[in-house]
Amino acid sequence: MPILQVRDIPQDLYEKLSQVAEAENRSIAQETIVLLKKALNYQEERIARRKQILEKIKNTKIPNVDSFPDPVDLIREDRER
Repeated sequence: MPILQVRDIPQDLYEKLSQVAEAENRSIAQETIVLLKKALNYQEERIARRKQILEKIKNTKIPNVDSFPDPVDLIREDRER
């Protein structure tokens, strides 16, 4: 199994990690692994959720889209005021 060593961890972070590990009846190493797994899964879930939302937006049909004014014309009109 690979070994991960972290140096120069802030004292307050180490103490918090130690407290959480003790509350969960785990060693600091075990708690670190649990927290890393949660963080990485959370990140992957957020990316997947964003992809789903973007796909939903892409597939959304907007009625009368051809009748919308050209944004360039709107910006130009606003600047000329």
